[in-house]
Amino acid sequence: MILSVLTFFNPFTTPLRYNFFMIDFDNRTPLHFELTTLERMACDFTDQEIELVLTNNEEIQAINKEFRNIDKPTDVLSFPYEKMPFSPLGSIIISYEYVQDVAQKLQHSEQEEFTLLFIHGLLHILGFDHEVDSGEMRQKESELIKQYNLPDSLIVRTEG
Repeated sequence: MILSVLTFFNPFTTPLRYNFFMIDFDNRTPLHFELTTLERMACDFTDQEIELVLTNNEEIQAINKEFRNIDKPTDVLSFPYEKMPFSPLGSIIISYEYVQDVAQKLQHSEQEEFTLLFIHGLLHILGFDHEVDSGEMRQKESELIKQYNLPDSLIVRTEG
């Protein structure tokens, strides 16, 4: 009897599918954020892992200069990976200093600003590009803000 149970659940013969998404979070800051909502969002779009890095303005500026030839800090960078079996979808890099400054300016929480920047980066690694599309990315950001009951103050960022 035990043998048949072990055989039935043998991980080498039975594929296992988990109902959660894994975000590989590299937090290089003193801030702490909840990832549950981000994981749910990501699951709505992909079954691939996402690397999420939270860093400071100095490091994001260096990355921005190296990969985009823009020598200034920015709020979020995204890098889609080449599609290969078992590879992550891409990397999202967020500046915690931008998170703090914009949250204070727009009077919402740092968690909410962090979530919006994650949405923005996620859509980029999924192939959306607000610099060349006809508003599709901004519309999708707005839909996600509403779907996840985020404050309307975040939509200000998607309309500009």
